[in-house]
Amino acid sequence: METIDIGDLPVSASRIGLGTWAIGGWMWGGTSAREAVQTIQSAVDQGINLIDTAPVYGFGRAEELVGRALKADGRRARSIIATKVGVEWVNGEIYRNSSVQRIRQEVESSLRRLRTDYIDLYLVHWPDPSVPIEETAGALGRLLDEGKIRAIGVSNFSVEQMVSFRAVAPLHAIEPPYNLFERASERQIIPYARAQGMTILAYGALCRSLLTGSITAAATFQSDDLRSMDPKFQQPRLGQYLAAVAALQQLARDRYGKSVLALAIRWVLDSGPTIALWGARHPSQLLSVGDVLGWHLDTDTLQAIDRILLETIHDPVGPEFMAPTEEPAIHSDSTQSLRRSTSHASTAF
Repeated sequence: METIDIGDLPVSASRIGLGTWAIGGWMWGGTSAREAVQTIQSAVDQGINLIDTAPVYGFGRAEELVGRALKADGRRARSIIATKVGVEWVNGEIYRNSSVQRIRQEVESSLRRLRTDYIDLYLVHWPDPSVPIEETAGALGRLLDEGKIRAIGVSNFSVEQMVSFRAVAPLHAIEPPYNLFERASERQIIPYARAQGMTILAYGALCRSLLTGSITAAATFQSDDLRSMDPKFQQPRLGQYLAAVAALQQLARDRYGKSVLALAIRWVLDSGPTIALWGARHPSQLLSVGDVLGWHLDTDTLQAIDRILLETIHDPVGPEFMAPTEEPAIHSDSTQSLRRSTSHASTAF
């Protein structure tokens, strides 16, 4: 397994991390607890020691399953848990809340669900426009000083927001959406992270399974599946993206004897100080991890990939459909403390 350092964590992180949003079940059509635990344990046993999760993934369920899986056979000591803060839910509705009070509540709840007394990497899930970034940064900085967390990150932040954050507390990692089809992070986020010595956790590395080669034109998704809301999975765009996948598959086979999945993950790993988050909820979905390791894409292949995308995808769309709205929130002392709602159709993590 290839590894990379995150801040001063005592254990180097695997450059493939297990993403657990699907394991939580919410917006992915449910999940099996038994298979989820098996998947997490299988990942760690294969050398995937970074487990990326969040409270909102299944409304606590993903964190609970991660805690259960890592508690067995000493796997916790071999693992890096990356979880998040700053998103809450009330009666199934999702809200941003990065207030100091909420952060204090969330860290204790996450520690309990994860069955641990420290979190290796704690990330602010989304910027909260109603709370000064400096206030949120200060809260995480204090958790770092107290030893409850060991490294700090942010997800879905702009460069300007990261600059404000770093004026108060250190930042060791950034987690943006990033894959062959969704490359907006190349413009500013990745260059900034590289210049500041931050590690990049690329979420959606397989573009919600589109880059596995398993999706066909006949694919349909239930209303509780995120892909039913992704324009890339709807015609006429789906046909364009599938044409790109087919061409990328042929390229991978001809040049490396690999699958399009291996090509897509290798592309992420060759793009900087990156960790590719590989979403899985069945152990079988991790069988091809070894195909990604120990080789690199040459310049000619990188250029060929860009040509394929230009020739096949005429109506590209990024991950913008996932972003919660930026309306200001109003905080109070009640359980409904964040009143700016984001619909499930426009929220993703």
